[in-house]
Amino acid sequence: MIKFFLTALSICGGIYAGNAQTPVLTNAPDKNLKLMTVEASCGQCKFGMPGKDCDLAVRIKGKAYFVDGTKIDNHGDAHASTGFCNAIKKAQVQGEIINERFKATYFKLVPDSIQVKISGN
Repeated sequence: MIKFFLTALSICGGIYAGNAQTPVLTNAPDKNLKLMTVEASCGQCKFGMPGKDCDLAVRIKGKAYFVDGTKIDNHGDAHASTGFCNAIKKAQVQGEIINERFKATYFKLVPDSIQVKISGN
């Protein structure tokens, strides 16, 4: 019984610690922070970043960063013809770069943004 309790406690503690570093995504931009328009797409499929899965990334000033705070599948089917794995879209974002990752506090796709198809990269 004690082993069960300690195992459950360590699992809950691990989940809590992992969530403590996750930024909180808001529904509206913070008026006190700069709103940036960036390129957003699949880091692996379109930005040539390392990894085995498809993960959301943004490109800021020519450099790509994986995104924390929202996931690739929160914005439609990534593998659809106009999804993040097949197109680069524009997004309005707020957040900061920490340890080479973009910690998003606001992320919204620009409606009807030009979707650039790039084959092979």
